[in-house]
Amino acid sequence: MRNEYAADLGLTEADLAADWHAQFERWFADAVAFGLTEPNAMVVGTADAAGRPSGRTVLLKGYDPDGFVFFTNHLSRKGVEAAGNPYASLVFPWFPMQRQVVVTGRIEPVDRATTEEYFASRPRGSQLGAWASPQSQVVPDRAALEDNYRVAAERFADASAIPAPPQWGGLRVRPDSVEFWQGRAGRLHDRLRFRRADEGDPSDDGDRAGVAGWIVERLAP
Repeated sequence: MRNEYAADLGLTEADLAADWHAQFERWFADAVAFGLTEPNAMVVGTADAAGRPSGRTVLLKGYDPDGFVFFTNHLSRKGVEAAGNPYASLVFPWFPMQRQVVVTGRIEPVDRATTEEYFASRPRGSQLGAWASPQSQVVPDRAALEDNYRVAAERFADASAIPAPPQWGGLRVRPDSVEFWQGRAGRLHDRLRFRRADEGDPSDDGDRAGVAGWIVERLAP
């Protein structure tokens, strides 16, 4: 199974925005305008203390120059792994556009006020689901989940606002690298990466990124 990518598409250094955030904003707007189903869906990769990886699809709920934010149960597999081994990867698989964005960086909890503000914006059913589901834990059957949901619905039946569960909250991935991948013909894809500069890197004076502390690199496909 193989699809040939379009020859007339490409990503050059001259095409890049001044920094990774502006470039992601540009491509995310393209994904929305293209009509992709859930363009904010991303594959989140974490690993346990032994380095054994796990991945799952999660919805991005915010991004800014500090990083990418999503929400979860902190007692879920990804929540536990993020706490014990605080590094993660994100992949935005925009296949119909022949694009993807790959992020790596440190993961950390957001402040409680941010969690509560976002939780208050969720549909009531989703709020109840957060109380009902012991995410990633083994449950005996579907009926157990539905019983938990009924209990939560009864508990908050008279509440005009449902609070966020104490074990539920936001996580932010602060990127060390953000790679923009554009498919090209002949599998000579374009891969341009914004990477946070390390000690020992050449001076970034005049660097294409235009932002101190970041380097732009082209990777072989």
